[in-house]
Amino acid sequence: MKHLNSIGLDEKKSKQLAGNLNDLLANYSIFYQNVRGYHWSIKGNKFFELHVKFEELYNDLVLKIDEIAERILTLGHAPNHKYSDYNIISEITEKSEVADGTKAVKDIVDSFKTIITLQRQYKSGADDAGDEGTAALMSDYIRSQEKLVWMYSAYLK
Repeated sequence: MKHLNSIGLDEKKSKQLAGNLNDLLANYSIFYQNVRGYHWSIKGNKFFELHVKFEELYNDLVLKIDEIAERILTLGHAPNHKYSDYNIISEITEKSEVADGTKAVKDIVDSFKTIITLQRQYKSGADDAGDEGTAALMSDYIRSQEKLVWMYSAYLK
């Protein structure tokens, strides 16, 4: 019991899980800011439709960012909060002003692919560590985001 953290998980495994979640936090934060930029920059005949959809998406992303940071804290570690670090850590890259709706939606689908892939990896690590809280969070995110990928992909067809 001496190697368990305050929620009964192995301290070493919790540290690894928190590191994974900090990587995910970086990707979500860059993704979030990109979507804010799409929302601000979108132009063209699909403006009204996409402007609203991008706002819905970034509002959802900011909630997940907070949940991930709080999960890191629950594991007994500190969430990273510096965009300078996020730009180094994140597999999702910052996008410049994107006014074209099709390009923005393609970027969103690509970002979800990255996020979902990472979440599957981190869910597996959480399962191995007996961390039901993190595993459940990843499962919930994956399920809802797979549907969003389907919907955004249908828009592109």
